[in-house]
Amino acid sequence: MASQLTVRGLGKDLVREIHQTARDNGISLNKAALLLMRQGAGLSEDGTGAVAASLAKYIGSWSAAEGKRFREAVRELDQVDGGFWK
Repeated sequence: MASQLTVRGLGKDLVREIHQTARDNGISLNKAALLLMRQGAGLSEDGTGAVAASLAKYIGSWSAAEGKRFREAVRELDQVDGGFWK
């Protein structure tokens, strides 16, 4: 199995996404392309699935104030309605 591959016909939108991913993550275009291909195939470097990998960029992205507002907004979801459990 070859470890090198030439891919043609990427399209401007995909090339833009590869460049953006490289810039956002401070990685080479090659690494960005590999990252996007692995995610698209449902694979990732750490063994998690594509969904987990795609959400990783949001971890730690909220400010303390945003986190507090979110916790306040969902606080009532922690309450159990005992009537539904009988």
